[in-house]
Amino acid sequence: EFYLLDPLEKTPINAISPLSRKRSANTSVLSIDDLDEFEHFFSEVYTACEDYDIPVDSAISENSAGQFEINLTHSENVLNAADQAIFFKRLLKGIAKKHSLVASFMAKPFLDRAGSGMHLHFSIVDDSNQNIFNNGTEEGSMNLKHAVGGLIKAMPNSTLVFAPHLNSYKRLKEGSHAPTSICWGYENRTASIRIPGGNLEDIRIEHRVAGADANPYLVSAAILAAALKGIEDNCKPPVAIRGDSYQKPLPQIPSDWLTAISLFKNSQLNKLLDLTQ
Repeated sequence: EFYLLDPLEKTPINAISPLSRKRSANTSVLSIDDLDEFEHFFSEVYTACEDYDIPVDSAISENSAGQFEINLTHSENVLNAADQAIFFKRLLKGIAKKHSLVASFMAKPFLDRAGSGMHLHFSIVDDSNQNIFNNGTEEGSMNLKHAVGGLIKAMPNSTLVFAPHLNSYKRLKEGSHAPTSICWGYENRTASIRIPGGNLEDIRIEHRVAGADANPYLVSAAILAAALKGIEDNCKPPVAIRGDSYQKPLPQIPSDWLTAISLFKNSQLNKLLDLTQ
């Protein structure tokens, strides 16, 4: 997720459409018209991504005026996926500048608007290339549940990786479309960990905590480390939630930078990621 901003303004404001020369003031989620307003920009982004083998998928208009999302399709190698995320961000910023725009990946450039996340979807395959989360049911295998258990257990100590800057915590607010509770659920977009629906062969985990400002390499490493630890230890997750997580008495994700720094500093995760050596 990202914002297209006007570089000529002293304070952040969403960009003027090159097509209509108007600045949108409305939130039009999934609006085709909003994409059409920046047609030439998005066309060049997709052409450049094809040239550089960056596997982009759909582009959508998001929850705020001037906010968009472009999905990257899955990669079989997590390092490649992180590389592609970094290349994509740099490419997008360069093309935005060419079109007299600014592409912002701040977690929360506007206090009164939706923040920008970087949701990571993953599954794990065995030596036979079979998805170990798939047991033929929508509920998923015990490997999936143990992976979720590991992610839940590690979340307080790993929040600093997902929200690395002071601004990051302005995004993690109740009712903001960003998660605030340490929980999981099936097809629940208010949960910090979601199990999307769809083809059972492709069952996966979506980790929804990281902001668009997070480091894809560290986010991937922290998530996979926690998931694998959960599988190795048969870590049992709490009960999957139903309904609005904001309205439930649940454990909370650290809500400020200093708390997240302290929890990370005193955890084993910083040694695993080798960030403080």
